[in-house]
This record gives sequence, structure tokens and C-alpha cells, in this order.
Amino acid sequence: MGDEELAKDLGLLSALTIGVGTMIGAGIFVLPGQAAAAAGPAVALSFVVGGVISLFTALSASELGTAMPKAGGSYYYVNHALGPLLGSIAGWGNWMGLAFASAFYTLGFGEYIATFLPLPAIVLGPVGLTAYQVGALIAGLAFIAVNYIGAKETGSVQVVIVTLLVGILTVFSVLGFLQADISTLRPFFPPETGGPAAVLPATGLVFVSFLGFAKITTVAEELKNPGRNLPIAVVGSVLIVTTMYAIIMVVLMGVINWRQLGPAFTTTPVLDVAEIAFGTVGLAAVGVGLLTFAGLLATASSANASILASSRINFAMGRDKLISAKLNVIHPNFATPYRSIAVTGSLILLFIVVGDVKTLAKAGSVLHLIVYGLLNIALIVMREADVEEYDPAFEVPLYPIVPILGALTSFGLIAFMEPIEIALSLVFVAGGVIWYLVYARGKADKKGILSQYILARSDELPQPAVKAASTVQPDGGTYRVMVPLANPEHEKDLITLASAIAKQRGGTVDAVHIVTVPDQTALAGAAEYTDEIDASSETLLERAREDAETFGVPVETHTIISHRRFEEVFDAARSHDADLVVMGWGADSHGSPGRVESAFDEVTQEVPCDFVVMRDRGFDPSELLVPTAGGPDSDLSASVAKLLQQEYGSDVSLLHVTDDEAEGRSFLDSWAEEHDLEDATLLVESGDVETRIEEAAADASMVVIGATERGLLNRLVSGSMVLDVVDDVECSVLMAEKARRRSLRERLFG
Repeated sequence: MGDEELAKDLGLLSALTIGVGTMIGAGIFVLPGQAAAAAGPAVALSFVVGGVISLFTALSASELGTAMPKAGGSYYYVNHALGPLLGSIAGWGNWMGLAFASAFYTLGFGEYIATFLPLPAIVLGPVGLTAYQVGALIAGLAFIAVNYIGAKETGSVQVVIVTLLVGILTVFSVLGFLQADISTLRPFFPPETGGPAAVLPATGLVFVSFLGFAKITTVAEELKNPGRNLPIAVVGSVLIVTTMYAIIMVVLMGVINWRQLGPAFTTTPVLDVAEIAFGTVGLAAVGVGLLTFAGLLATASSANASILASSRINFAMGRDKLISAKLNVIHPNFATPYRSIAVTGSLILLFIVVGDVKTLAKAGSVLHLIVYGLLNIALIVMREADVEEYDPAFEVPLYPIVPILGALTSFGLIAFMEPIEIALSLVFVAGGVIWYLVYARGKADKKGILSQYILARSDELPQPAVKAASTVQPDGGTYRVMVPLANPEHEKDLITLASAIAKQRGGTVDAVHIVTVPDQTALAGAAEYTDEIDASSETLLERAREDAETFGVPVETHTIISHRRFEEVFDAARSHDADLVVMGWGADSHGSPGRVESAFDEVTQEVPCDFVVMRDRGFDPSELLVPTAGGPDSDLSASVAKLLQQEYGSDVSLLHVTDDEAEGRSFLDSWAEEHDLEDATLLVESGDVETRIEEAAADASMVVIGATERGLLNRLVSGSMVLDVVDDVECSVLMAEKARRRSLRERLFG
């Protein structure tokens, strides 16, 4: 059976349209009036300055994107490099920044739709909504519904949208330039706006126009020749959009004096200029119609993309335990993270009601500037820490000058915002810090590269830095991997598996030997005669300790006296606060015929923690096969496979059996991305599930599979597919069963 891989079918044009399509719009269709009032003709220079600032971060994002193409983009880079405290700030900042930006785009959409639809203004007590706010609310609800229900956007559609926009704007620019009067641009720095000093505050206003370039990094692994095409697409999109913005602003102010472009005179200056520009060729109505269509298309596309991007950030934060994973629960019918979309959508609607265009634009910009500044610092950390797995296909030129300038200019531009906008954004930054300290720190377990670097050199670096790194470390409780030992022949492989997982999670191995005594023997009395009852216990635990310590992980050993063997595993997992139990599988393992749960436990109790059960035929994690059809148990199997891959450099193959190959490939693509296994080989097969798994297992050294979703009665009546696979394949099998709440009906019938 040949290997399969993700097709790198996105070319440079497709990547460019992702960036240009996300950025084009705000600076042309929503902000020209506000921007002209802020700096006069010099606002064209403000767009250029914004483009230059974006360019520094675009280069850093390109390097990070080729090295770490992960869901969450900028948030992921910051969290991975700088740790969960700054990751919380970046995550919340990015999330709220996207909500602000989406509300801003939607208000722009409302302004354009109100030009041809007679929308009423609404007054509800102290709250008054203008016609364009009403239009924005209607549009916002529509965008939220589309994302809630789910819709696939193809690359070809994006290319068509961007091509239409660029084409319309090019014709508009040419016709407008022919009508422009350059004398209206004098003085270039009008004194009434503050002269040259107005350029940077205006840059802060228009910076919201540059928030889409980093989105290209999320498709890095699907690009042809990403080391070349990713930086060209990211940097190219910034340069294209910057040039278009600057030219169109000059055209606008050349056709209509900039003093008449402000909000006091018009809400849609582009349409006023279009009427004049196209009117010279007798097509005024056509020009206005085209620009209205373009405005609706651009603002709708940007708003929708912002909502979509927010769900990816929420997913990444949930995966890192910085927010509740419940927020990312997938809808059973629509397969969308509906709770995340609903929360983000509610915030967007709130911002539409209470915010104005200028405040929303600048608040969104401040939050993104904070994230961009941290992103540049993240690049420096990854370079200086010399992380082994950090191997970007593209490297920032003139390092470290570019990321340093990126950080300084991003943070520096914030100083030119209004105090209210800075204060509003800092509220969310403070909220991110408080959220981490109060909620996330006790749950997160991923340590940033920066803190690891500092703590590993605690003798060399200043103590205040070491103390700070120690203070903000996540404290999700020590991750405990419990290993119930029963058969000395398999002890080494079980401890090896448990130690590899514990090492990757920064955890502890808890080796437990359960010694059983008859019901007639009192446990208190049996404890005094442990050596006589089971002379092998001490030897078994000492050998387990030695094996675990070779991995450099802390290890604890316990002997438990019990009347029950198998059921005691569950009680010990609860009393020892185990996060994961790794146990053997076999006819005589733990007094149970190869079952993860006894019938009594399955019907009456919850599984106390995650379980991985090993059918041991030798420990060889070099070639891992992970069959999946989705579900929580498959999620755990993916986590185990990823941990083994990180520890041993395993080659991972994902298998999905379905009669619809296209649907199967789409499922595996999404599943691999969600579980950080994008580098895995993807196998889509049809036919009998069990047969296909056994065939694929012939080329594997280990199978990692989620437990069956069937209930107890189904298992008793028809058996379990998973158990059949375990018996029929020749390699070792790990069966993963994730702890989750199930009703009695679910336990009985699945």
C-alpha cells in the first residue's frame, strides 16, 4: 500500500488572494472619510507607514509560519515561544481584536446597504440605532448564522472575489485619476489637522486595514514550495494593498477636496467619487452600482473571515487549556464550533450597538498591535533559544533588525492612539492576565520556550529573570500517569510507554502493584505480611522505578492491598488523581479478560480518567497507525500518537474507512489539523473497517486506536470490533478510552 500525503495544491496566486482579499476593503470602503479628516492629504502617507509596520511583522510571520503551520496562527506562536501568560494576552487580544474588527466591517456593510435599502432608524428607550446600524445588525446576524451552520469557501471563489474587487478598483482609480486635481492635495500637511504630527495618529486609525496578512500562514503546509511562496504571498499582499490604499486615497482627495470627504459631509465618500469619475464616460449610475457592490463584497468577506478566524483561535486556546474546551464543542449536525461562534457573534452584535466606526477600528488595531509586537519577540526567542525542532523554510532577512523594528513599531504605534482606545484595549490585556492567573494557570501544562530557556540557565542569568520565569509557570497540577503492574514480562514496555508520555507532558509516573487477598483476610492484617503474600512486589516496583528513571521523569511506587484486583485500578486512579492510566491487556491482565472496564464499572460508574490499554507484542513506536472515525476516544488516540511522535520521531499514518473518498479525505485533513498531526500520512480506504485496519497494520509497528463507542449490551451481543482487531494484528495495539460523562442509557446502548 503506497503512502499518501496532502497535496500541495495552493499556488502563489491563491495565497496572495487570501491576504489581499482579507485586507482589501476597510481602508477604501469604510475609513476614507474618517482618515481624511484625521490627516488630510497626508493620510496617504499614513497608509504607507502602516504598510511598512506591517511589513516587519509580515516577514516574522512568514518565518514562523513555515516553521510552525498551526491553527491559531499568531496566538500559537506567542503561546509556544513566550508561554501561557503572554499566550493568554495574545489569545484574548486576538479574539477581541477580531470581534472589534468584525463589528467595524459589519458597520461598513450596513452603511453601503443603507444606500439602496430604506432601512428604518430604531429608538429603544435610551438606545438609538441609525439606519446603517440596523443594516449592520441584520448583516451581522446573517454572517453569524452562516458560520454557525457552516459553509465551505473554495479557493476558486476567493480568487474570483479578489479579482473582481481589484478589477473594479483599478477601473475606478484610472477614471478617478483622470479627473483628479492635484492642487487639492496642497498643503500636504494641513495645519488644521496638526501638520506632519497627524500622520502617526492617522496611521493608528487606518491600521485596521492591515490585519489580514497573517491569515496566509495558516495554509503554509498546503502551499507549493512554501519556503518561497509563503513569504512572497505574505509580503506581496502587504505591498499590493499598501500601494492600492495610497493610490486610491490620492485619487479620492484629488477628485473631491479632502475637507468634503469627512463624515460631516458623507458616509460613503467612495460612492460620491465614483459618481463623478464614471460620470465622465456617461456611466455614473453604473459606477455607483459597481462600487456599492464592491463595498458590500469587501466588507462582507472581511467580516466573515474575522468570525471564522476567531473560532480557530478559540480552538487553539482550548487545546492549550487556556479556555474551557467546552467552548469548542462541535455541533452534532453542522460540525461547527457553534458555542464559540455564538459567543463571538454576541460580542460583535454588542459592539455594533454601542460602538462607532472610529473607536472600533482603533481598539481592534491596538489589540492586534500588541499581538504583532509579541509575535516579533516570539521569533527572537525561537532563534536565540536554538530549539531543535525549529526549522523554518524561510528566514527573516537582516535578523535581528527586522523583528526588533517590528516589535518597536508595533508597540510604538499604540502611543498615538486616543487614551480611550488604549484604555479599552488594556482592559482586555489585564483581563487576559487575570484570566490566566485565576483560571488557566491551574489547568495549563504547556511551558513556553522562553521560560524553559531561562530556567535551564538559572545559574547564568539574573535572578529576577529566573524568579519571574518561575512565578508565571503554568501549574496545571503534575500530570500523573499511573501504571498498574501485574505481569513482570510486560512491566518494562508499560513503564516505557508511560514514561515517554509523562516526559512529554512534564509529568510523573505512578507505578502501582495491586496485591489481592481473599475476602476472608482483613486488609489491615494483610498489610503486615505483604512480603509473604507477594514476594515479587518489591522487586517489580524497584525494576519499574529504574526503568522510569532512565527517562529522567519523577517516579512514585505504591503497593495496594485489596480484595479486588481489576476494580481497584479504578479506585486507585481516583485516589491518586491520575490523569492517565496505562495498563496491560490480556486474558489474565488484572483479573479481567482483556476489557478496559468490568461490566459493573461500565454500567454504574464514570471512567475516572483517560485510559490507554496495551496489548503488548513488543514496544516499537517507529511506525504508528491511527485509525479514526472521530469521537472523544479517537481524540485521545491522536494525543497519544502525537506524544510518541515527539518522543521517538515516529512516522504516523491516519486511516479513515469510508465509501466516499472525497468526504473521507476532507474529514482526515480537518482531523489531522485539529490534532496537530498535519505531517501524518493520510490513508482513505473503503470496504470493511476491520479488514482495512488489519491490512494497514501489516506495515505498522504499533496501532493506536480509540475504544469502541458501542455500549455494554452491544458488546455482549455482537462483540467489539476493536477487540477483534487486537487479536488479529501482529504488532502491539494501544486502545485509548477517554474519560467523559455518559448517561446510563448511553452506557447500555452506546
